[in-house]
Amino acid sequence: MKEVWTTLASMMGVWAFSQSILQVVFPPEIRFAILKIIHRICNWFSAYCYYDITEIDGVNTNELYNAVQLYLSSYACVTGNRLSLTRGLNSSSITFGLSNNDSLIDAFNGVKVHWEHVVTPRNSQTFSWRPLPEEKRGFLLRAKKKDKSVVLGAYLDFVMEKANEIRRKNQDRLLYTNSRGGSLDSRGHPWESVPFKHPSTFETLAMDPQKKAEIMADLLDFANGESFYQRTGRAWKRGYLLYGPPGTGKSSMIAAMANFLGYDIYDLELTEVHTNSELRKLLMKTSSKSIIVIEDIDCSINLTNRKNNSSSSSSYNVSPPGSGGVGGSNSEDGGGNTITLSGLLNFTDGLWSCCGSERIFVFTTNHIEKLDPALLRSGRMDMHIHMSYSSFAALKILLKNYLGYSEDDVEKELLDQLEQVMWRAEMTPADISEVLIKNRRNKDKAVWELLETLKTRAERNDNKSNNNAGKSKKNNTIEDEEQVKRALLVESPKEGGGDELQEKCDKEKGHEVNDDEKANTKR
Repeated sequence: MKEVWTTLASMMGVWAFSQSILQVVFPPEIRFAILKIIHRICNWFSAYCYYDITEIDGVNTNELYNAVQLYLSSYACVTGNRLSLTRGLNSSSITFGLSNNDSLIDAFNGVKVHWEHVVTPRNSQTFSWRPLPEEKRGFLLRAKKKDKSVVLGAYLDFVMEKANEIRRKNQDRLLYTNSRGGSLDSRGHPWESVPFKHPSTFETLAMDPQKKAEIMADLLDFANGESFYQRTGRAWKRGYLLYGPPGTGKSSMIAAMANFLGYDIYDLELTEVHTNSELRKLLMKTSSKSIIVIEDIDCSINLTNRKNNSSSSSSYNVSPPGSGGVGGSNSEDGGGNTITLSGLLNFTDGLWSCCGSERIFVFTTNHIEKLDPALLRSGRMDMHIHMSYSSFAALKILLKNYLGYSEDDVEKELLDQLEQVMWRAEMTPADISEVLIKNRRNKDKAVWELLETLKTRAERNDNKSNNNAGKSKKNNTIEDEEQVKRALLVESPKEGGGDELQEKCDKEKGHEVNDDEKANTKR
């Protein structure tokens, strides 16, 4: 036994001496080349090929990694022995996945592939311009060389399609908002998200049924129109402008569109975007099958109509890059906003707008006349939807939503009164909803109180319109009288008569002004 240990020690000494000699004789470059040749020889004789799918590709997130992770989660819960279970904040479902460094075998059209989830610690000394996760994650795909064409073609396409299908059916829709100042998180995303759980649907939306049917048909044509957009050479996107008074359901319309199509929502806050470059980067980080929303665009930054600008028609009230911000702030203060009209137009309809597919842009405003016509043309805002005051058809939907009343549950006489006064009252769905919510415990009282509220609002609107008509008629009468007096003054043949007539006109005009002042004082 002693001889065995002596021999082993001698061999280890010889090995150490030989290794030191090799390191001196052969430089690192030669050793690396030899190892590379050996690795290639092993690959030639190996029956398998390997593919690495990393989580982060350069500065961007690898969409294929997310698709594989979602695809394997549907099989891991059935065949996996060791699973990773996660549940997001406010999420309604549990997500299954492969544990770290665990493996799974999948089959496709008779081809077997081997998946392994590789997780290794990241080198802490690695320099990066943005924070990186502490671990390097990726999937290692192993398949036979003879099946290489099937794996890289049909199989990966199948994985992407299956992942999109699972995402639409099972995964909660998300509501994104851009981070302050365009800052990135540890995964390189400038968007922060929460689960989207808004219950609004087209069925509960208080709107004319015919208009709702037109919007739903347009949305379906867009969602199913991939071949149409490719054939016509257009980017697969569509723009909707929602305009109208406050409280008419513009935000509910956006939620109904997202629930109808199953799309995520990106709520873009323009006041947190400082330059056109940041705007483009935000667009690049949005996913397909999404709705990009800018609410109250006329209030976010100064996008007033250039035709209404008192200065030259070519001027535009947005500071150029490097000068003061839009709201009069200085870029030197760190809060300057230098988004230009050109940058916003390119965001919706430029070359950068087609860096993804199946996207919907939705802008909302309370004052469409304040927006520049270049922002409203077809190709940017393809469909303009006027969200107006409640109609009688919208009222019946609200009665069904809040009180559970159908048209047969309300007296015919009461319905007739509601229909007669509805168009004169000019009440928004939000105002009507508040009346119904306040009295929802007593449904009959809610309907009668709604009728009284509508009558009061209608009378007030009628009085306001009559006063405006009376003032307009009085002003027209005064202007006509003044024109007649001026004509008589011009046609007077006497030299001194003109001065007398002018004084008489001024006196009469002064008396009229005094009478108006006295009437206003009495009021």
